[in-house]
Amino acid sequence: MIKLFWLIAALLAYQSNFGQRGLMDETVIGVDEKLGEIIPPDIRLIDENGEEINLGDIIDKPTVISLVYFRCPGICSPLMEGIAEAIDRTDLVLGEEYQVLTISFDARETTDLAVNKKRNHLMMMRNREAEEHWRFFTSDSASIARLTDATGFRYRRTGNDFIHSATLIVVSPQRKISRYLNGTYFLPFEVKMAVLEASEGRVGPTINKILQFCYSYDPAGQTYALNITKIVGTIIIFFSVVLLLFLSIKPIARKLKSSTS
Repeated sequence: MIKLFWLIAALLAYQSNFGQRGLMDETVIGVDEKLGEIIPPDIRLIDENGEEINLGDIIDKPTVISLVYFRCPGICSPLMEGIAEAIDRTDLVLGEEYQVLTISFDARETTDLAVNKKRNHLMMMRNREAEEHWRFFTSDSASIARLTDATGFRYRRTGNDFIHSATLIVVSPQRKISRYLNGTYFLPFEVKMAVLEASEGRVGPTINKILQFCYSYDPAGQTYALNITKIVGTIIIFFSVVLLLFLSIKPIARKLKSSTS
């Protein structure tokens, strides 16, 4: 019985350490969600006209924030295409019910680069309001660090590029983080629900939180891949614990039955 106890404890400890290692790996590159926290108002940004503004001065309605870098050869373009498609497909009125801010986390990037990137995406869109209410920004390294820390956005520089994940951060008019939407494709319904929740200041759990356990971010390919090892390992450990508990309880039940007969 004692051996059985220690075997179960060892299995649980292994799973706990495995999960912690996975969590540590994901927080290096990914999103450390900070739902309910307030983004500082005095984070400085540079808009498409080259003028410096404070983030708090432009968030006066539910706001969808995407953190990218405009030279990105990987996941940033699909992310911005996903944003453009979501803007076109949702029945929310851009500029009245919500706005979108795309901010570069690469301090080396210029306003001209931001403007060109925006122009490329606007050419593919039907929504004419996007020209005014989907705004592109650059910033300095100190302000970027404050923003990424406040939103829990984690990335790593590799040479001239960055390894990072794709996510949208939805905030209320009071700059409270209310929802994260991960990936590069967004259903109009989930975008609408996130914006409506933000308008009321409500904090909603990430819908695909469970999927994040099953999928791991692949820094090399900058994509999400099904983590078969984690899933199978969890299933094996679960059924091993169930089997061990059954084998330990069965003799006890047999003794109780014989003592009462």
